[in-house]
Amino acid sequence: MKNLKQLSLILLAAIAFVSCSNDDDATDNPVPVNEEEVITTLTATLTPVGGGTEITLQKQDSDGDGPDDAVITVSSPLAIGTTYNVSLELLNETESPAESINEEIEEEDDEHQFFYTATNDVATFAYVDFDGDGNPLGLEFTLTTADVASTGNITIELQHLPNKSAEGVSDGDSTNAGGETDVMAIFPIVVE
Repeated sequence: MKNLKQLSLILLAAIAFVSCSNDDDATDNPVPVNEEEVITTLTATLTPVGGGTEITLQKQDSDGDGPDDAVITVSSPLAIGTTYNVSLELLNETESPAESINEEIEEEDDEHQFFYTATNDVATFAYVDFDGDGNPLGLEFTLTTADVASTGNITIELQHLPNKSAEGVSDGDSTNAGGETDVMAIFPIVVE
């Protein structure tokens, strides 16, 4: 009977020891969480190749995901048959002073890609900048307008963690990209 009591005590001690094991591995080395960026303002600056009037497209959503609608502005119509060099600026204006998100996107270029689409064939696009693996990034690109007067929409979308090796993604097709949308802006365009 004495051996049974000792065996029971040893078993209880073993259970207590195992249940109180050190779980410091989970707290000392947590997996970093890479949250999506807060982007309140996306500005595309279009500079015509060979000179001319600079145009800005801007989406500003001052409360982020809040209840207020975003404000979309296009400074002027685009010229027929013109190629523009385009650069994007992304800001988080919920911070003071406003935080530029461009640097973070550049640092995590393998985890981001911009996609561009146009309705009614108002424009075509070509990537100018690429990530460290040679895949498109898209903070800079060219936009070439149609050779005839037209109207349509241009959509600029930033994907976080897209599958850059999926079919068509390197050509700017977001259909198979997956990932999460960090920001999307749809601009009404007039080409004249």
